[in-house]
Amino acid sequence: MNKNRHFRPHGRSYGNGNSRGGGRLRSFNPRAVVPGGGEAQEEAIVIKHGFSDFGLDRRIVANIAGRGFLAPTPVQDRAIPEAMKGKDLVGVAGTGTGKTAAFLLPLIDKALRDREFKTLIVAPTRELATQIEGELRSFSGGMGVLSVVCIGGVSLRRQTDMLRRRPNFVIGTPGRLLDLSRQRRVDFAKMRAVVLDEMDRMLDMGFVNDVESIISMLPEKRQSLFFSATLDPKVKTVMGKFIKDPVVVSIDSNGARGVHQSIVEVKGRNKTELLCEILKGAAKSLIFLRTKRGADNLFRTLGRARFQVAIIHGNKSQSQRQRSLDEFRRGRVSVLIATDVAARGIDVNDITHVINYDLPESYEGYIHRIGRTGRAGKTGKAITFV
Repeated sequence: MNKNRHFRPHGRSYGNGNSRGGGRLRSFNPRAVVPGGGEAQEEAIVIKHGFSDFGLDRRIVANIAGRGFLAPTPVQDRAIPEAMKGKDLVGVAGTGTGKTAAFLLPLIDKALRDREFKTLIVAPTRELATQIEGELRSFSGGMGVLSVVCIGGVSLRRQTDMLRRRPNFVIGTPGRLLDLSRQRRVDFAKMRAVVLDEMDRMLDMGFVNDVESIISMLPEKRQSLFFSATLDPKVKTVMGKFIKDPVVVSIDSNGARGVHQSIVEVKGRNKTELLCEILKGAAKSLIFLRTKRGADNLFRTLGRARFQVAIIHGNKSQSQRQRSLDEFRRGRVSVLIATDVAARGIDVNDITHVINYDLPESYEGYIHRIGRTGRAGKTGKAITFV
């Protein structure tokens, strides 16, 4: 989504930050974007297809039904037919819109029709790469489709062993993929399709040179799929080097849809005590802090207060981060504490509350955070402390 141009909150306005309790809050002022009570209005979108209409292998359709998905999301409805035709595609859609299935389903179908068909999927974070493979396994279960996740923080030997099996899907982060390419463990020239997922996030994280290096090693003849929440000038520059004359599917993935947003004015009160009161009435909460030290301190405090809590940040090993996500996803803990490294790496549909314990650095950061709730047609709450 493009900053405030498509963000139309309804309900009481909080003005420009100069009202009581406002003031300067670095580059991000929640009073400018957080409504006091309403939810964003959503235009009706007509879905033209069912999953059985796309020409997907019947086993894929059966697996989709087994997961309880009754109808495609808007991005799936528009992107899957074009991808099935082998066309290059630009998808402008954020997390929570079903974009992962939009590119996975047609590519799984191609791998079933041609076992030599290989796809490279590049993602900005370890968590997102792992989640993409989880989705892939779910949709392709029982079909013998091989995949490998190539990310840092886990065994390189296991990844190289899997690559020797010539998997249909190689999914990874830019740095580890380039390391494996330099070691000649993976050959990008053999990829017949490539997906760049969350391209705007990759650029924000400084991966532009790595991404361009990977693009330069891909074969000229390939299917290219490019997904980004926004198409700002930086993204368009990279896109122009990667993809020519694509079909563009743009979905208004307003991060506020289905999310009731509010602020809590601390006014000198104990912020942790306020948080505990909120958590008592919340089913499944994701709490964002700015620093790893602050996250660790809050983790210990909530643990002493007898909350079932897990934590994820950049100083945790990949196995620790994955274990925390799994515990949260399966309901073994009801509270997950995270720094912004996880803002786009968490894909859990039943989060009821996102709590901004610390303010994000930017409007985009705010939208990425609150987009963790109100997903898959559900509603959620986003609460920001100021």
